[in-house]
Amino acid sequence: MSVNKVILLGNVGKEPDIRYFDRQRGVANFSLATNERTASGEVTEWHNITAFDRLATVTEKMVHKGTKLYIEGRLRTRQFTDRENRLHSVTEIIADVMEILSPRSVDNDDKHQESTSTLGEPPAKPEDEGAFDAK
Repeated sequence: MSVNKVILLGNVGKEPDIRYFDRQRGVANFSLATNERTASGEVTEWHNITAFDRLATVTEKMVHKGTKLYIEGRLRTRQFTDRENRLHSVTEIIADVMEILSPRSVDNDDKHQESTSTLGEPPAKPEDEGAFDAK
């Protein structure tokens, strides 16, 4: 038996890049920063996140630079050759579950909503506000 599971809680580093292959098949790519406190200070680690289909659509509509996200997914390493014929290796997280933790504005209203999930609790169910899965 083996397990390939990643859980991240961090902030989006730049506006997501969204592409659609057709109306139903989309892909979103963005970076997520996580911070770790060490004896010598704080260390920031950057992760490449890829979200497909429904999560790509949610990302396009609701995720922006600075958004705090909870991500569950799996590691994928792939290789590609660039135009100069150099081989590159990329490790990314394929998102299966995404929960938006940042407060968000409601259209035409000054109210804010915030997810109630905390680090010690499992993520909200997909039908709950702010939680989305890849299905």
